[in-house]
Amino acid sequence: MRNIYRTHLCNELRPKDVGASAKLSGWIHRKRDHGNLLFIDLRDHFGLTQCVIEVKNPEFRKIEQLHSESVVTFEGMVASRDEETVNKNLPTGGVELKITKVDLISSADVIPFQVAVDDDSPEDLRLKYRFLDLRREKLHKNIILRSNVISSIRRRMTQSGFLEIQTPILTSSSPEGARDYLVPSRIHRGQFYALPQAPQLFKQLFMVAGFDRYFQIAPCFRDEDARADRSPGEFYQLDFEMSFVTQEEVFSAIEPVLSGIFEEFGNEKSVTKPPFPKIPFHEAMLKYGTDKPDLRNPIIISDLTNIFRGSNFKIFADKIAKGCVVRGIPAPKTSEMPRSFFDKYNNWAREEGKAGLGYISFAESAKGPIAKNLENEKLDEIKRSANLDKGDSVFFVCDSEKEANNFSGIVRKKVAKDLKLIKDNGFSFCWIVDYPMYEKDEETGDIIFSHNPFSMPQGGIDAFKTKDVLDIKAWQYDIVCNGVELSSGAIRNHIPEIMYKAFEVAGYSKKDVDSQFAGLINAFKYGAPPHGGCAPGIDRIVMLLAGEPNIREAIAFPMNQKAQDLLMNAPSKIDPKRLKELGITIASKKKDE
Repeated sequence: MRNIYRTHLCNELRPKDVGASAKLSGWIHRKRDHGNLLFIDLRDHFGLTQCVIEVKNPEFRKIEQLHSESVVTFEGMVASRDEETVNKNLPTGGVELKITKVDLISSADVIPFQVAVDDDSPEDLRLKYRFLDLRREKLHKNIILRSNVISSIRRRMTQSGFLEIQTPILTSSSPEGARDYLVPSRIHRGQFYALPQAPQLFKQLFMVAGFDRYFQIAPCFRDEDARADRSPGEFYQLDFEMSFVTQEEVFSAIEPVLSGIFEEFGNEKSVTKPPFPKIPFHEAMLKYGTDKPDLRNPIIISDLTNIFRGSNFKIFADKIAKGCVVRGIPAPKTSEMPRSFFDKYNNWAREEGKAGLGYISFAESAKGPIAKNLENEKLDEIKRSANLDKGDSVFFVCDSEKEANNFSGIVRKKVAKDLKLIKDNGFSFCWIVDYPMYEKDEETGDIIFSHNPFSMPQGGIDAFKTKDVLDIKAWQYDIVCNGVELSSGAIRNHIPEIMYKAFEVAGYSKKDVDSQFAGLINAFKYGAPPHGGCAPGIDRIVMLLAGEPNIREAIAFPMNQKAQDLLMNAPSKIDPKRLKELGITIASKKKDE
C-alpha cells in the first residue's frame, strides 16, 4: 500500500521486511523513554508497530514533546528486534521501525482518559469523548465485529431469497407499544410525524403488495428508559417478513441465519443447532420464572403447591387456601452449607421486599425449619417433585402466581450465579411460544393485549366463540439466547373480520381500528396472504458475541442512561424562530412538576 502517508499498515511488517524502508502513519499509542532511545507504539485501525528513535536524531525532541494520541508519519528502516524483546502477542512483534524522519500530522491535547489501557473512566466521560473511547482496542473491535456481523447477516438473508427493502423513517404515531419520538411538521402546522418504533406495518404491507420475502437492517426509535440490554432512543434490528408461511416455517428460515452468525463470530463456543427448543410461555414461567430463560442455568423450578396444600406448615397452607402457589428452587450440593448460608438468602429476600426465603436441606435427613413441620411422606414428595438428590437443598417461594413466578426466577438466577453453575461456554437458543393473546390489567381490570396486537389468535375467529378470551393463545413467539430476548415475532392477523374482533375484545371499536390502523386494515380488504416474521436485535446480538454486559459497548455512539447524547449535546434547546415556524410554544414548568 503506497501513498503519501504510508507504504504499510501498522499490522503488516514482518521479519521478511527487515532491511526495507517503510513509512507508517497513525496515532501515538504509547511512549517509553529509555534515555538514549525512545520507543513509540504506533497504532492505526489495523494494528500496532513498535518504532524507535535514537537521541542523536534531530527529530528526537519533536517526538519527545508530543502527547499520546497525536497523529504522525514515521519513515525509517525495518529492523529485527533482539530475541529477548520479541513480542509474541503482536503480529508485528518480531520487528521494529528505526525512525529516520518524522512528520507531525496533527498534535493532540492532553487526553481526558487513557486510550492505551482501560482505566475505568466514568461512562459519561467516555461518552462525552466517544471518539477517543472508540480508539480503545476492545471497543474498536466491538464496532468491527458489529460491521462484520451485519455484512454476514445481509449475505445470509440474500442467499435465503430475502429482498432488502427500506421503509419510511417519517411515519404516523402508533397507539401501541412504547412512546413515540415525534417530529413536528412545518407545512402542516400542529401535526406531527413519528419516528418508527419498528417497520411493523410497512413490512406487512410489503407482503400484501406481493413481495414474498423482505428484510432490512432497520433503525427503530422508542422513547423508553435504558437498561443493561436496552439503549434509549434508537436501536437496530434484523427485520424480516415472509408470506404464505406457518410459525414453523418462520423458525426454519431464521434459525440457520442466527446459528450461523453465532458459529462464525462466537469464538468457537458451542451454539444450539436448529431446530431450537420450543417452550410454551406458561411452561417457561413455571420452570424458569421468566419468558427469557437462560438455558445455560441447569436449575429447574417446580410447582410444589399441592404438596403444601392442607399441610401442617400453616404459613404456606393458609396462603394457598387464599389462591397463592408454592415454587421450589433447587440449590444443588448445599446441604452441608452452614446455617449462615441460608440466613443470607433469607435476609436478601427481605431486602427484595419479600417476607423471606424458606428452605429444606436433604442430607442424611431433611433439615430446616420447614422440614420440622412436614411428615416424611411430604418431604419425600418434595424431594421427588423438585428432582433433588442427596446433598441438595431447595428454596421456597409462596405468593400469587405472577409474583411467585417472577421472584422464583430471580432466586434461580442468584443461586446459579452464587454456586457458579452457569458455564460461559456457549450460546443457548430457544423459542418461547403460545403466548396468551390477552391479559387483565391489574389496575383497571380491563382486558388488554398481552404482547403484539397484530398477531393471529390460535383458532382464528372460532377461538372467540369457544373460549374465554383469557385462554386464547396467539401465534406469537420470542427468540431468546442466554437469557436475552433477541426478538419478538408473530404470524400476523391478516383477516379484517378477525382483526376487528381481536381489537374489540381489547376495547377498540371498528371506527377506532379504521382510524388508527387505516393503512393496514384497508390493505387487508384487497387480498392479503398469511404472513409472519420477527426482528432479532442487532445491538443485542453483538453484545452477546462480544461478551459485553452492557449494550452501549456494542453501539458506536450510544446515549447515556438519561437518554442524552453527551458528545453532540442532544437533546438541546431550539432557536425560538424555529419553534415559531413550527407553531410550537414551550410551556413553563409548573412548580410541582
